[in-house]
Amino acid sequence: MKKICGFLAAVMLFAAVPAGAAGKVGVIDLQKVLRTSAAGQAAQKTIATKAESFQKTMQSRQAALKKANDEFEKQKMVLSKDAAAQKERDLQNKIKDFQRFGKDAQEELQREDRQATSKILDEVAKIVKDLGAKGGYDVIIEKSTTLYTNPAVDMTDAVVKAYDKKHKGK
Repeated sequence: MKKICGFLAAVMLFAAVPAGAAGKVGVIDLQKVLRTSAAGQAAQKTIATKAESFQKTMQSRQAALKKANDEFEKQKMVLSKDAAAQKERDLQNKIKDFQRFGKDAQEELQREDRQATSKILDEVAKIVKDLGAKGGYDVIIEKSTTLYTNPAVDMTDAVVKAYDKKHKGK
């Protein structure tokens, strides 16, 4: 998410006015847009719900693994050498499956987050260009790339409002 925001900021910054020219400047906090826009909040909620579901599945699988391990530990002294080795292999395979599920779940959540973020930022970029053209701005930059900005040049709330208005009912 931060890489996309940084890239978008760099593109907006380098498309700026010529050096030394005075002009109208705007600043946008893209992270705030992602956190406060209706689409950003909906995406966060969807991902959080999915993460919670994955977490519950992980907990139940972990409990099953613990139970299987406890049973194996109780039985391994009475099992034949071959049977104990087979049960241990089965348990190791279950552990690998558990770890693979966790890794896959994490990757899926990250992928969905990237997709949602990218979609929102693409739309935000169009809105920023439109607001910039209509407002007579020479440059609009991302807030994280600045050391100081006067709050009067912050356009974040206007961008969120325009974005939400455009996507109302979608």
